[in-house]
Amino acid sequence: MNHVRIKMPRRHRASVRPRCEDFATAMPGQRGDGPYPRRMSSVDDFGQPVGDNLGEWAAPPFPEPAILKGRYCTLEPLQADHATSLFPTFSAAPDSLWTYMSIGPFASATEMERAFASLAGLSDWLPYAILVDDRVVGFLSYLRIDPPGGVIEIGSIVFAPELQRTTAATEVIYLLLKHAFGLGYRRCEWKCDDLNAPSRRAAERLGFGYEGTFKKATHYKGRNRDTAWFAITDDEWPDIEKAFEDWLAPENFDGKGKQRRPLRAYRL
Repeated sequence: MNHVRIKMPRRHRASVRPRCEDFATAMPGQRGDGPYPRRMSSVDDFGQPVGDNLGEWAAPPFPEPAILKGRYCTLEPLQADHATSLFPTFSAAPDSLWTYMSIGPFASATEMERAFASLAGLSDWLPYAILVDDRVVGFLSYLRIDPPGGVIEIGSIVFAPELQRTTAATEVIYLLLKHAFGLGYRRCEWKCDDLNAPSRRAAERLGFGYEGTFKKATHYKGRNRDTAWFAITDDEWPDIEKAFEDWLAPENFDGKGKQRRPLRAYRL
């Protein structure tokens, strides 16, 4: 039997487990015994607590390959020939860029082309190349796309060093989030190796809430991976979207491109 271990944030470890009947009367946003708010605000005919009614929500479409344009970057569906532009850039980067990726580093552009073709051929993935000033500087993907469930994930993220910690890097994630929630997805996930501290920090900075760590969730490159889960839901998105837009606005940056206020400040 597989066992799942949930790592609880420190502030929740000492919480008292609510009685079952407390769930039926809990107000939206009231925290229970988990790292996220309890949302059960009604009961069924048997007096059992049940989740919110979905109302008129309908399953969104599978995202169509499309060009997503922002102020600082452009995303276009990843093609095998993007490797021609990316290989020299990635070759100059340290191999540590690929430590937490199931693919890479690559010995040749041809090897990278095969990897890109494989990603583009996955039925529940939609990978994108990232362009800044018409230069390809990275890639990432929608993955585990589940229209019936209303769930989509952003992952397989590889930014060239020149893209890392830039305004464009933040806008990349904003564009994919905005597109997904605009299509009607209820939940957007971010998952990473629990040991990948930079990815965990990035998820939290971008507004994804930590939900737990699944022990021995998978393996890659001959190593175990405990997977940390993060997510943004559609009801959280409007406030997070506003924070992104305020942060990305030109007036938030000085003449040298330095931010005046951090992204987290706009979510307070």
